[in-house]
Amino acid sequence: MPLVRIDVNQGRSPEQLREVSRSIHDAILAEYGIPERDYFHVLTEHPAGQIVAQDAGLGFERTPDVVMIQIFTQAGRSQLAKQSLFAAIAERLAAAGVAGEDVFIGYVENAAGDWSFGFGQAQYLTGELSVPAK
Repeated sequence: MPLVRIDVNQGRSPEQLREVSRSIHDAILAEYGIPERDYFHVLTEHPAGQIVAQDAGLGFERTPDVVMIQIFTQAGRSQLAKQSLFAAIAERLAAAGVAGEDVFIGYVENAAGDWSFGFGQAQYLTGELSVPAK
């Protein structure tokens, strides 16, 4: 059950925003085998100048079309699985018109007890939801 936060500069149409979100979700579905309805995205548009995304010294330039992605999910997946996910996200976003240099991903892991899906309950701990397989 990843929670995905997506930050972009203003200027995309509602359809383009849906395509960005859907592309990321489809990559997660394909790579991690999560259920379709484990779809939790927060997409935020920012006025010009509110996103700063340089190249970390890698020698490329980003455009104003940068898509900054934070993926919050349970710990336990291998580095290879994460790398595969990053590549799948970039590939699907490329098909949606986002250049590779404009895809920035931060990946944050936590534990089963760090989630509540409603009613103030920790459903993974209470057994209402099964902990996802790694």
